[in-house]
Amino acid sequence: MAYRVDASPALALALLAVSLAGIRAQGAAPEDPDHYVQEVWSREPYDERPGPELQPSSTPLPEGTEEKEREPRPRDPGPPKRATKPKKAPRREKLAAEAPPSGKNSNRKGRRSKSPEKAASDDHVPMAHEDVRESCPPLGLETLKITDFQLHASTTKRYGLGAHRGRLNIQAGINENDFYDGAWCAGRNDLHQWIEVDARRLTRFTGVITQGRNSLWLSDWVTSYKVMVSNDSHTWVTVKNGSGDMIFEGNSEKEIPVLNELPVPMVARYIRINPQSWFDNGNICMRMEILGCPLPDPNNYYHRRNEMTTTDDLDFKHHNYKEMRQLMKIVNEMCPNITRIYNIGKSHQGLKLYAVEISDHPGEHEVGEPEFHYIAGAHGNEVLGRELLLLLLQFLCQEYLARNSRIVWLVEETRIHILPSLNPDGYEKAYEGGSELGGWSLGRWTHDGIDINNNFPDLNTLLWEAEDRQNVPRKVPNHYIAIPEWFLFENATVAMETRAVIAWMEKIPFVLGGNLQGGELVVAYPYDMVRSQWKTQEHSPTPDDHVFRWLAYSYASTHRLMTDARRRVCHTEDFQKEEGTVNGASWHTVAGSLNDFSYLHTNCFELSIYVGCDKYPHESQLPEEWENNRESLIVFMEQVHRGIKGMVRDLHGKGIPNAIISVEGVNHDIRTASNGDYWRLLNPGEYVVTAKAEGFTTSSKNCMVGYDMGATQCDFTLSKTNLARIREIMEKFGKQPVSLPTRRLKLRGRKRRQRG
Repeated sequence: MAYRVDASPALALALLAVSLAGIRAQGAAPEDPDHYVQEVWSREPYDERPGPELQPSSTPLPEGTEEKEREPRPRDPGPPKRATKPKKAPRREKLAAEAPPSGKNSNRKGRRSKSPEKAASDDHVPMAHEDVRESCPPLGLETLKITDFQLHASTTKRYGLGAHRGRLNIQAGINENDFYDGAWCAGRNDLHQWIEVDARRLTRFTGVITQGRNSLWLSDWVTSYKVMVSNDSHTWVTVKNGSGDMIFEGNSEKEIPVLNELPVPMVARYIRINPQSWFDNGNICMRMEILGCPLPDPNNYYHRRNEMTTTDDLDFKHHNYKEMRQLMKIVNEMCPNITRIYNIGKSHQGLKLYAVEISDHPGEHEVGEPEFHYIAGAHGNEVLGRELLLLLLQFLCQEYLARNSRIVWLVEETRIHILPSLNPDGYEKAYEGGSELGGWSLGRWTHDGIDINNNFPDLNTLLWEAEDRQNVPRKVPNHYIAIPEWFLFENATVAMETRAVIAWMEKIPFVLGGNLQGGELVVAYPYDMVRSQWKTQEHSPTPDDHVFRWLAYSYASTHRLMTDARRRVCHTEDFQKEEGTVNGASWHTVAGSLNDFSYLHTNCFELSIYVGCDKYPHESQLPEEWENNRESLIVFMEQVHRGIKGMVRDLHGKGIPNAIISVEGVNHDIRTASNGDYWRLLNPGEYVVTAKAEGFTTSSKNCMVGYDMGATQCDFTLSKTNLARIREIMEKFGKQPVSLPTRRLKLRGRKRRQRG
């Protein structure tokens, strides 16, 4: 469901400031005191910007802007580009290239192209020379927008290496020799092999990106190739370099993507890659992406059926660090009464980890109001989650101003925290590579090489070993398990970002949280670590397994694609048997995950939400990805209001902090916050709930959880025990209460001395 917002034009104009300021200031120091200064933006209506039909989204510049401002920002000095050999592509780019390639996050606008009618009549005639630098987005091999039926090949080694596996960044299965291998591989190694894409409509092709085979054991990649285009898949025209066929330089290893731009764009329906050479002792294997702008065709039913539009006026672009901060500032200025910007710490390189709080009373914990958080960017190259959270910030502000009753209720009844970029250092690396040339892992880790996703203390082992020794709850409780001392040492291998998150979660009584990741379409719930030793996959449920299953399904079922049985699997795993959800340990074991740490050390129920097959989609795909995830993002936040909530007070009405709330039959407790309030996520049903605190009597009652939205109120009043009263009275008069066991020991000692 798309919402129209009365205040959106004003916010849209304000958001343009982000893009313009970012163009001028991308290279500025991260702590520039003037980073919130807004520049003049164009008054051009947001909905009149050029759409992504013939070129990727780009921010329009004000009239009179110098041409040099349209150029992308210079990159850090890198290795010089290799000289072009005769009959090779005039432009070949890797990660160290000095300018963003076609189809990347370039801020420059594309040059004017021919009219659609003229272009469509040109068949596969090359476009005019002035169109050479026009940016076109990927067709969608990596995002699965291109279906398996649109990919064809001359021969294949076997089904698991068929043309449908020739997608950029596709990952092989564990065995590599099953149905899910890591590339298209030809059945023979000769010059007559090819792989082709049917765009199903006339398309202006502008470039090709290639990789080798994803494999731990084999080295297979194509070192050079020809490109051909066709309108009927029978008559083919080879891209020329003067009078001869152009030979494009391919890969020099198997993982780093390599872009080759066509010397001039070619208009056709089909495009074919014809390998000319490959790695010695290897095979013809490749993964690829095609850059192209589909031409308008109102009569094409297939195109209309698959078109995705959005009515939300949001800033659909990739934001670097400074642009992200400026966007937060603009949202804060638009909705100052419900937003607050703060930071939870710093990255290894000193970038602040900014979060935005959304609440009707920002800056304070309201008694009885649950706390929720979204985190993204733990892996810096998984960019889609970061942009979705920035879009969510804008959306919540817009809808609150428009008095959308659903959003108003959510904001006024929940304290929401959004941390869009947990690993900004890694993101900056991925941003340099771009959405297609970054590869699968560039920017994944922190600057000091740590994977934040499994950098938290392993509390699972402490709990399970204690349970095996039957020491629970005498020595190790079933909740609030303490962090091991070694983990707190300064020389421990713990990222600064990890320490910041731990301190954040210990300070705020979060009830529910989701960390957005990328590269798959599934919601993973704890435990993430297998319980049995020497196993890599094993279903390892928590005591709250039914609650976690519901939470995961609430997101997956409202996503446009996660539970669609017809959709193609991203890489190797099919999660349809559990409706787009999976127990983390049954997928792959991870020791020290954020999900497990949150559950065992705090009250927070945390899940990992994998929001897309493509970790770093082109910005032209962001409107569609927003539509895919918008409803899910809201529904998941609403789940924080399921279960029971209440206060634990003493006889004087004062809240009791750290009181333990137990649910009969569930071997996992929670504790009250500093004001004595608590929230316990539960599925509908009737539960026996017990509240206990040191120095107080225990109290139990039946609490019913219904199906309607809203937690059931379940309060407790505890009276002090007799011993606690005695201690209180004695302390009031400056004396200590008598300890009967100690008194008996003293009397025995006195009798022994008298006998002696």
